[in-house]
Amino acid sequence: MVEAVKLLNLTWQPLKNHFFHCSTYAFRRKPRTLLIRASSSTTAASGRNRRSSASSPATSTSDREAIRAIRLKKVEEIKSKGLNPYAYEWNKTHSAQQLQDIYKDLENGEETNSENDHVSIAGRIIARRAFGKLAFLTLRDDSGTIQLYCEKERLVDDQFEQLKAHVDIGDILGAKGTIKRTEKGELSVCVLSFAILTKSLLPLPDKYHGLTDIDKRYRQRYVDMIANPDVADVFRKRAKIVSGIRRTMDSLGYVEVETPVLQGAAGGAEARPFVTYHNSLGRDLYLRIATELHLKRMLVGGFEKVYEIGRIFRNEGISTRHNPEFTTIEMYEAYSDYQSMMNLAEEIVTQCALAVHGKLTIDYQGVEICLEKPWRRETMHNLVKEISGIDFNEFGNDLEVAKQATLSSVENNLDSKDKASIEACQSVGHLLSEVFELFVEPKLIQPTFVLDYPIEISPLAKPHRRSTGLTERFELFICGRELGNAFSELTDPIDQRRRLEDQVKQHEKKRAAVSANGDKKEGIENDDDSYEVTLDEDFLTALEYGMPPASGMGLGIDRLVMLLTNSPGIRDVIPFPVLKVQQ
Repeated sequence: MVEAVKLLNLTWQPLKNHFFHCSTYAFRRKPRTLLIRASSSTTAASGRNRRSSASSPATSTSDREAIRAIRLKKVEEIKSKGLNPYAYEWNKTHSAQQLQDIYKDLENGEETNSENDHVSIAGRIIARRAFGKLAFLTLRDDSGTIQLYCEKERLVDDQFEQLKAHVDIGDILGAKGTIKRTEKGELSVCVLSFAILTKSLLPLPDKYHGLTDIDKRYRQRYVDMIANPDVADVFRKRAKIVSGIRRTMDSLGYVEVETPVLQGAAGGAEARPFVTYHNSLGRDLYLRIATELHLKRMLVGGFEKVYEIGRIFRNEGISTRHNPEFTTIEMYEAYSDYQSMMNLAEEIVTQCALAVHGKLTIDYQGVEICLEKPWRRETMHNLVKEISGIDFNEFGNDLEVAKQATLSSVENNLDSKDKASIEACQSVGHLLSEVFELFVEPKLIQPTFVLDYPIEISPLAKPHRRSTGLTERFELFICGRELGNAFSELTDPIDQRRRLEDQVKQHEKKRAAVSANGDKKEGIENDDDSYEVTLDEDFLTALEYGMPPASGMGLGIDRLVMLLTNSPGIRDVIPFPVLKVQQ
């Protein structure tokens, strides 16, 4: 007898948790549906525990497995009745939002009965409640939600009993019926028949807490989108943004092309590449770190306006702004310079903002951003002087004087790492760029084009036609983040070779320093410079055939989506971001 009581308690506990989990979605099974008999004291105890069960922030592993076992049993019961709990198809006539729109004028308590008002919908059940011979389910599809009004007398055969016995929150249902608005004003489908299209085996997160574990949200994005509809809305807006970019580019006469992801040399940027090995060719290949060099080859081949929206891969750090794979658009236009790319950047961003928001004043993390054209355009030298008080035009090429003046002006605002970065600069141009990154970038909140970068950090840009030591290059900043990078493209093959060779030499110096100092510095892994950089000889050959004067620009689509969806981090706008291996 004692063993029987123990067994009864062990069996009842997971079942009780399952039913109370469902109750958090506003539905609770009645005790009579249990397949075992509970004593009155057990039932009373279950009532006392309802509040604590419903407020549990997460379902424990043991509860999940118990619920899964119960639902697997339901799958077998459904199959035993000759039904398939994993259907092949369902003929939908409307989405939830379409029904909300069509019947928005239906009065409270009014019901439609004509043949034309028979509808068929499908979606996931996210809430349920029952009162004797009446049950209410909330169905969500891609467009929104609608209530299912399930009355025993309306349903054929024993479907009402099937609904109560077999339908759980999380199941995907198809339902057919007519339309009514309840006395309380809720538009509903009066269900005449239904079918379980997909039986869910695992419980959804608690309705009142949602999926709050940040790591789990990214790792199980499919659950995140079910539990948090706003997350799915971000990815719908992302699709609008990408479509808007394509429409803008196509309307301006640009041709979309595709270039290789696997490349023999990782060029077009300075970044650590991912390396793979091709067995048939017997050689290493690199995942591309930019699309630039192949798009320029298209210009050599005779195309005058080209662009590519593509994935880029860089084997570097992960942060709120960086993911190892990300999406950019790069575009190139023959016979134009970097001034035209500023106009294009304004056009792309404003058109995307209008597509998503219908206006050009947006909120980003509590800050109002105005995207009305024209945007501010200022040189890097002037911005650094404005923010830090340092005029780099006074130093010429005297690096030591420039370093001393910089440290005396800003040393009190530097930590040891930033001070070391300034001391390690190899030219006045590198120092100017370092001061800009430390002190100016974070203050560029409203859209700003930063013009005329030092030649040392711009190996693919044309020399400035009026200022020695600078290039015709700009970067676009909004909310303290770089959003775009553009040049008047370098077309001189001899100058290009010299600059790329200098870049390789500088990189080899860094590699040697990393090797001499060991793999770690100040307790932090410092191997981002330990990879090998090689010249793309085929690109240099292409330039020798002649590339027309051109401008080019790259825009970060992930960062643009962050801006236009008010998302704080890059992982919030990538459906399945790269994460650490789960321990």
